Amino acid sequence: MNDEQQICELITRWADAAHAGDLDGVLADHDSNIVMFDVPPPYDGVRGIDAYRDSWPPFFEWQRQGAVFEIVELDVTAGVDVAFAYALLKCGKPADFERNPANRLRVTIGLRKVDGRWTVTHEHHSFCSTD
Repeated sequence: MNDEQQICELITRWADAAHAGDLDGVLADHDSNIVMFDVPPPYDGVRGIDAYRDSWPPFFEWQRQGAVFEIVELDVTAGVDVAFAYALLKCGKPADFERNPANRLRVTIGLRKVDGRWTVTHEHHSFCSTD
């Protein structure tokens, strides 16, 4: 399996874990110094694996209310020891998609290869502003 395929599988496992409310699966393959810029605050991002871990329970609660979290597009570019990926995800409740079927969560992921293993070092999540 080449690097791009390994990263696609890593990101797919992460998305599946996020949808399932599997915190261990979400944290897997993430660097201890992860930096995440997310849709909700804090404005300067979530920094470190502990803060990243603490950011997920509210999302899991929202997921349990019938939301979907599903990759619809994923592209990966990998070098020898650094890679990035971007994805579009269907992320919302059925009523959200009734109002706006095209709405997608935009995700960008930065990775480093450490000791032969890809590790997520950065995530950026955003929605288009519809204001």
